[in-house]
Formats: sequence, structure tokens, C-alpha cells
Amino acid sequence: MTTTDEKAGEPGGGATAPPADSTLGYEQARDELIEVVRRLEAGGTTLEESLALWERGEQLAKVCRRWLEGARARLDAALADSGDEDGAGDEDDQEADT
Repeated sequence: MTTTDEKAGEPGGGATAPPADSTLGYEQARDELIEVVRRLEAGGTTLEESLALWERGEQLAKVCRRWLEGARARLDAALADSGDEDGAGDEDDQEADT
């Protein structure tokens, strides 16, 4: 059985790849997206293959976007938690100085 990454390198393989979903990791989706773009830029594919590659690329871009949005939300939450802890201590220090 071949994986999606292996299929992406085969002629017409990207067109038969399964739909992108949340089971793909960010790096896996990004790497496959890079391969899809490379194949589209290289040309030499039929219109049907090009359309299938484009659709796959859109799916992969959505997966990457979801991962990045999730990472941003986690960072924002961590920064907010860190800011709450630091901010509370700063207010106490300021009151003590006055």
C-alpha cells in the first residue's frame, strides 16, 4: 500500500490521493502541498490531472491553515496566561512603591 506522499510523486498520483483531513500532520500536509505546486508549475499534465492537483492543493492548504490557526490560538492562550501572572505581580509591585 502506498502513502499519499508516495502517490504525489507518481504521474497522476496526486489526482487519486485521498481527501486531506485532520489526520494529516502539518509537515506532512505542507510537504505534499509543495509537491503539488511543483507538479503544477512543471506542467505536462492533462487538464483533468491539473484540476485534480489544484483541488488537492486547496484541501492541503486548508489542513495547513487549520494547524497554524490552532498553533496561534495555543500561543495566544499561553501568552495570555503568562501575561495574567506577570501583570498581577506588576500591579502589586507598583502599589508597594507608592
